[in-house]
Amino acid sequence: MCRAIVMNAAGGPETLQWLQRPPKEPGPREVLVEVAAAGVNFMDIGVRRGMFWQEMPNPKVLGVEGAGRVLSVGESVDGFAPGDRVAWVYAPGSYAEQVVMPQDSLVRVPDAIDDRTAAAVMMQGLTASHFATDFYPVQEGDVALVHAAAGGLGLLLTQIIRLRGGRVIGRVSSADKVAAAEEAGADHVIVDTKGHFADAVLRLTGGEGVHVVYDGSGPTTFAGSLASLHRSGTLCWYGPVLGGPGALDIMSLPKSIKIGYAVFSDHIPTPRLLRERAARLFDWVASGAVRAHIGGTYPLADAAKAHAALESRATSGKLLLIP
Repeated sequence: MCRAIVMNAAGGPETLQWLQRPPKEPGPREVLVEVAAAGVNFMDIGVRRGMFWQEMPNPKVLGVEGAGRVLSVGESVDGFAPGDRVAWVYAPGSYAEQVVMPQDSLVRVPDAIDDRTAAAVMMQGLTASHFATDFYPVQEGDVALVHAAAGGLGLLLTQIIRLRGGRVIGRVSSADKVAAAEEAGADHVIVDTKGHFADAVLRLTGGEGVHVVYDGSGPTTFAGSLASLHRSGTLCWYGPVLGGPGALDIMSLPKSIKIGYAVFSDHIPTPRLLRERAARLFDWVASGAVRAHIGGTYPLADAAKAHAALESRATSGKLLLIP
């Protein structure tokens, strides 16, 4: 039998159950993987609350991200064999000891990257890469405002912005998160919980504002993010779990700014791009240019505790589940 975290109905963390399930065998072009570490994401919370995967009947296993080792492969699989170290960014059912997934979901993990680091950077690292290299390609001298700068995504995004020659103003929700944001390379860190940060951003930029804002903090910060932008600046909006700003009158937008909703899957729409972008990310990590910050590890059986911790907004870095 294979143990997994299962939900039978939408609700709070208490709805998650640690159950045994019959093991699965990989079908054609599928791979069976033993999970070494699974990432915890706000997307998982959205699934648990009933916001996503509504078309998928209960009971269902949560989680989409992780790293581990190939146990067996199905027919017509090429490029992977038992024993290979692999990671993935979207394979439903990853909160489990074993998971079957399409071979196109997998990337190889180099020897220089351990399993926990690989699991910690797949979704948030590829998301940060999309934000800073595709959605708004940061240029030398650009100034960026990064919300939730001490979170797993914010820490990686800050490092990639600095790698590309940009400067970072980070916003965090409490004073005890300032050090983590600074360690990642934030030039300035603002502590704010009510959305009253724009004046500080304008002061730090001599009244000019920032070239780009990366905002996944929900409606509370939307107006401040607009006010923080440079003329013709870009607002990168992301993160559906906390909701959007509501209807917008496009003619009311100030300073010729540009607004877009960034989705990381647009960064990796094909297996080739997934593997290319993951390899670049692993190269950054192996070279020391980007460092994963693992903010907490939990036994897989304690997934409910990890969800509660992430929802509290008191954590920093990436949370992992360890089977």
